[in-house]
Amino acid sequence: MFAAIGIVILMVMVFGVFTLSGGDMGAVLRALPIEMGIIGGAAIGGLVIGHNIAGLKALAGGVAKVFKGPRYGKADFLDCIFLVSKLMKILRADGPLALEPHIEDPHASLIFAEYPNLLPDEKLMALICDTLRLVVVSSGTLDPYAVEEVMDNSLKTRHDEAIAPANDLQNLADALPALGIVAAVLGVVKTMGAIDQPPEILGAMIGSALVGTFLGVLLAYGLVGPMATRARQVIEADGAIYHIVKQIVVASLYGHPQPLVIEAARSGLIQVNQPAFADVFDGMRGT
Repeated sequence: MFAAIGIVILMVMVFGVFTLSGGDMGAVLRALPIEMGIIGGAAIGGLVIGHNIAGLKALAGGVAKVFKGPRYGKADFLDCIFLVSKLMKILRADGPLALEPHIEDPHASLIFAEYPNLLPDEKLMALICDTLRLVVVSSGTLDPYAVEEVMDNSLKTRHDEAIAPANDLQNLADALPALGIVAAVLGVVKTMGAIDQPPEILGAMIGSALVGTFLGVLLAYGLVGPMATRARQVIEADGAIYHIVKQIVVASLYGHPQPLVIEAARSGLIQVNQPAFADVFDGMRGT
């Protein structure tokens, strides 16, 4: 929502002030389709050259995140704390065999069913279940340090994949001013081919060419660059839920007391996503 509001503010302030200052929006609008076609077409072509289908879909998903915002809120982080804590409690109290049915088919597990907002996240389910499968297969004898190392590698791979759309948007923002210059140069070439025309015609043609430079800079620093920043913020915010899983699993395997484990996971969240102390520890009574 805020992204859409920001775009409206951007357009109103840039073009509104230009018009109020006596600028001719007609000249800009006449040049806009051609200059935007050159810049936009070159940008799309570059993206297609540099990506496969999966990468382009991921980029589209990154743009969608800018407008939708984070997938997870405070209640979801609280659910994740409770879910992983319950699974580790089963492992600690009843052993690996009791845990195995839950992690082999989480969609059939009554424990996982208590948290329907988390189940659709296949990567989150894979992190939880695959990690605990290692523990089950080893009959609970794995070195916690080894488990932590495996989870760190998994989290790094997931983060690198998740953050790629934000990086792609930033790369596009960096390229747009140069693409605007390309459009402007082509406009100048067109103008030079009509050098025998009257000054008023040449002036209009030069003005149209300059619109290309203007659009490249505006799109880069006013639109795509901020979108890249926002996409990164959303991706990082949602990524915190995977670190909760690691924190609880590893600390539990080290044998730390459950209240300490859960408080470490809770306090590691940013304030907007951090459940209240009372919410966590009241809920612990049911885990």
